[in-house]
Amino acid sequence: MAEQSLRITEIFYSLQGEARTVGLPTVFVRLTGCPLRCQYCDSEYAFFGGKRQSLDEIEQIIAGYKPRYVCVTGGEPLAQPNCLPLLERLCDAGYEVSLETSGAMAIDAVDTRVSRVLDLKTPASGEMSKNLYDNIPHITTNDQIKFVICDRQDYEWARMKLDELKLVGRCEILFSPSFGQVEERALAEWIVEDNLPVRFQLQLHKILWNDEPGH
Repeated sequence: MAEQSLRITEIFYSLQGEARTVGLPTVFVRLTGCPLRCQYCDSEYAFFGGKRQSLDEIEQIIAGYKPRYVCVTGGEPLAQPNCLPLLERLCDAGYEVSLETSGAMAIDAVDTRVSRVLDLKTPASGEMSKNLYDNIPHITTNDQIKFVICDRQDYEWARMKLDELKLVGRCEILFSPSFGQVEERALAEWIVEDNLPVRFQLQLHKILWNDEPGH
């Protein structure tokens, strides 16, 4: 039987820049490849290339950092089938594991111990048609749904989706301003004005490191 492997762009240790564990030291495993082309993507360098590594090698590198938190990201991690056994192995090893996924691929086979951070694509992302709404029934309170807001139209669309998909109470909901496209304070004020039950978040890594690879 062939050894399981994944194409990896980078593995690094930094602070989590967003979502529930923001600010906590985390190992990031960035998988190579993505079928989407969102106009605001900040990880285009992960679309191609990378280095094939076995699951054993990946686990060994992660263990060297002695982390509590591990985030598997991309690209789109679920585009590589061996992402699933990696997630299971990381959970078995005792890490608190999160998965950042575009919402365009099925999440039902992902280990439920993983906190799945599902990014619902807004109209201005350019990839709204890729949203796989069949994922929503599989979302639990351990998961998170993220909306990257590019403009007021995106905000109104996301607000509508909260009701349409009955997301409130299903999981934690994150509203994030698209970097350089919508003024952060404006989004914060829209949320407060409408009393939305969502978490406003800024991408900490962009503030601290200007989104340089390896951070």
